[in-house]
Amino acid sequence: MSRPIRVALVAGEASGDILGCGLMQAIKQRYPDAEFIGVGGARMEAEGLKSYFPMERLAVMGLVEVLGRLFELLGRRRQLARDLIAAKPDVFIGIDAPDFNLGLELRLRRAGIKTVHYVSPSVWAWRQKRVLKIREACDLMLTLFPFEAQFYDEHQVPVRFVGHPLADAIPQQADRAAAREALDLPQDEPVVALMPGSRGGEVARLGELFLDAAIRLRALRPGIRFLLPCATPERREQLEQMLAGRDLPLTLLNGRSHEALAACDAVLIASGTATLEALLYKRPMVVAYRVAPLTYRILKRLVKSPYISLPNLLAERLLVPELIQDAATPEALAQAVAPLIDGGQVQTEGFDVIHRALRRDASVSAAEAVLKLAGRA
Repeated sequence: MSRPIRVALVAGEASGDILGCGLMQAIKQRYPDAEFIGVGGARMEAEGLKSYFPMERLAVMGLVEVLGRLFELLGRRRQLARDLIAAKPDVFIGIDAPDFNLGLELRLRRAGIKTVHYVSPSVWAWRQKRVLKIREACDLMLTLFPFEAQFYDEHQVPVRFVGHPLADAIPQQADRAAAREALDLPQDEPVVALMPGSRGGEVARLGELFLDAAIRLRALRPGIRFLLPCATPERREQLEQMLAGRDLPLTLLNGRSHEALAACDAVLIASGTATLEALLYKRPMVVAYRVAPLTYRILKRLVKSPYISLPNLLAERLLVPELIQDAATPEALAQAVAPLIDGGQVQTEGFDVIHRALRRDASVSAAEAVLKLAGRA
């Protein structure tokens, strides 16, 4: 009698824990007695993962912070590789966290373990030579977006586009009236959501810019009101300080970003995953981004992609305005958002096509690809 399938997974942060949880649930639909080992968060542990150490030990943001923890991270990776090679899983899945996982995948693959990487790093945009390491490290790449799969095909890396879990979770048509009722907003007034990012540095660079743009937008469109979801209590405090002395009809929300997107008519938004959420809610948007001047000069030379926002990358054309660095002024942002409040249909028709393309039952698609690789399809 064959032993139950043993699956190893390593997730490095909360988004990976969500993906890992969905993948484990889908594997268990086929193999209820599957064993799961590796590293994950509370969601993956609730599905039965035996985690070798807390996922938080891997969740490090920023170069300086990584350097401070480098010896610990390298030591943990060496030990984890030894533990997993000894455990002989049928397949290993590294979920995002490429700096940690690709090195681990390389060791495991050399030891004869099948390896999968779930969520592509941005190799198509910059540091394209990393694809050589990826080709060496993994038997299969699972991508959330079709343009990523195209890139790997061109570089002879086995790949499967599985779709995006958010496209499965967010309805094709969001109920604006219900969202406004839940947030205690009037049904007949224009509402713009301001989303300057979830990290302290992003809010420091974009928060005041977005609030100044809101003041100018109000002059263009009297009667408008604003929503601003705060990712954490720290972000709320940061934004409250920026709001002091500004006269704006603005509601700060604790989280509730999806409700804000469902309730609004248009969005002023920082480049990042939130732009995908705005697209899936079919809300017209203007994307803005600012980084430190030196970082911008370096990235401008390194980045190969013509666009920075996911809606434009997915549409393969300039579907939403992108105002980057010095072009992102309060006046320019207000002028770009104003016509979208009543007339964003051209954008949102394109969004509907993309939503359908990304809706693939991602967790089940990913599980099918993993089980096929493990010889358990």
